[in-house]
Amino acid sequence: MAKVIDRAEWADDPALWKGEWQGGAAGADISVIFNLQTEPGGGPRLHSHPYTETFIIRSGEVVFTVGGETIRARAGQIVVVPAGVPHKFTNPGPEPMESIDIHESGRFITEWLE
Repeated sequence: MAKVIDRAEWADDPALWKGEWQGGAAGADISVIFNLQTEPGGGPRLHSHPYTETFIIRSGEVVFTVGGETIRARAGQIVVVPAGVPHKFTNPGPEPMESIDIHESGRFITEWLE
């Protein structure tokens, strides 16, 4: 049966919500980060996950480091990072970047490498 989850149920404090949802509590095998605005120069440091992560670039541009590869992506593109591969990204600017980051796990599992 389908499930509808109201924001008040999945955000600890909807007024302070930072754009993350872990689906395991709702029986979903995904977690999502709604990257609402990464300013130029911003982005997470090098890390990895034991599952695939998929990035949907909604606006702006982003430079990914995935393993030993550098990938430049822009609005309308999707980047898929395989499980266990170290990765990070940076917004090269000049405008904010927005993305939806889909983790193939009901909870976030992150190993920070830097």
